[in-house]
Amino acid sequence: MVRDDLYITVPSFFRCPISLDVMKSPVSLCTGVTYDRSSIQRWLDDGNNTCPATMQILHNKEFVPNRTLQRLIQIWSDSVRHRVDSSESPPATESVLARDQLLAAINDLEDSRSENRFDSVSKIVSFAQDSEENRDFLARTEGFVPVLVGLLGNVDSRVQRSIEFLELVVKALDLVLSKLENREELKILMLKSQGQGQSIDSVLLVLQQGSCESRIASARVLKSIAIDAESKLLIAEKEGLVSELLKLITPDKDPNLIENALSCLVAISTPKRNKAKLVHLGAVKVLSKLLSASNLSVSVAEKVLKLIETMSSTKEGRAQICEEAECVAAIVNKVLKVSSVATEHAVTTLWSVCYLFRDQKAQEAVTKANGLTKILLLMQSNCTPQVRQMSSDLLKIFRVNSKSCLSSYDTKTTHIMPF
Repeated sequence: MVRDDLYITVPSFFRCPISLDVMKSPVSLCTGVTYDRSSIQRWLDDGNNTCPATMQILHNKEFVPNRTLQRLIQIWSDSVRHRVDSSESPPATESVLARDQLLAAINDLEDSRSENRFDSVSKIVSFAQDSEENRDFLARTEGFVPVLVGLLGNVDSRVQRSIEFLELVVKALDLVLSKLENREELKILMLKSQGQGQSIDSVLLVLQQGSCESRIASARVLKSIAIDAESKLLIAEKEGLVSELLKLITPDKDPNLIENALSCLVAISTPKRNKAKLVHLGAVKVLSKLLSASNLSVSVAEKVLKLIETMSSTKEGRAQICEEAECVAAIVNKVLKVSSVATEHAVTTLWSVCYLFRDQKAQEAVTKANGLTKILLLMQSNCTPQVRQMSSDLLKIFRVNSKSCLSSYDTKTTHIMPF
């Protein structure tokens, strides 16, 4: 029995202009108008040489399958069928109507001649923000992500309205990131398919000129496609991108923006070439200032220490850290004060500069910052075997250097020396 209260609206652009029925096989003429294949074929077979909707003379009678529209019609049909078959469906559900409007918005994005693309992306963002179910629906809509990425590479950045449009597109991408089953496809679309890297250019533009919320979304999108060495190198190679991320992690910035920019930097920092670039751009000084800031969250402190540890694995990075006495002091200060993860990152860095690199300035900075106290306490704590071994190595270095190190170690606490 069909329910009388189930109201289904068919989106107008799903109907063939000739038959007015929902199209089964949509095809487009050279005029850009789409018809159902059987209807337009019948029109042409009758000897007509014009477009039925516009009455323009056809320069050729060939037509191209509109696969995007066909996919949207299929998604809409499946959604309606599910509503009709479900005995639990609420009457005249708003979600069916909302999804109809959404599919119309996606169709507008496909049409480069459409003047409604800004409004269409706005509707998509609102739809995605509404619920997890909506975000999942968008992520599963075939062709949706490629359409968004295509918009990133096809905008005039000199127009202010275009910057706002790019912000919306980046937000839409960010909203469906967690629902995407295949990040590899997104990576290829953004880094390879565009050829000249136009998509990354647009994301960088949003990082530079967008709102705080849009910058956060941009950092999250970049992090999501940094899934292998190749993608990390391609992202970091974009002129101005890494330096822009470093500008976003100063203590005066929004805490959420700082954390997401740091997450992106951590994600792209592993290749040796990228480590060198971070060092060259002054990341050690920037991170040192951030690490010394008050009220730093645990997650931010962990990410900062992770980045410093990453750079300490290079000769240039160690040299920069050793030149920054404030950096070494800030690292020592975080040992045993943030989390076990932060402590491990901090100890690994100190081990690199003091034990491996044997830098005298770093050793003096550790001693001045009362680092020996921290190391001794760490040895007596429930730390990991790896951290315990590095701490032991550090203590041996200070013991071998001279008694002056230990004599300058000013504390009223009595410790049992582990050697």
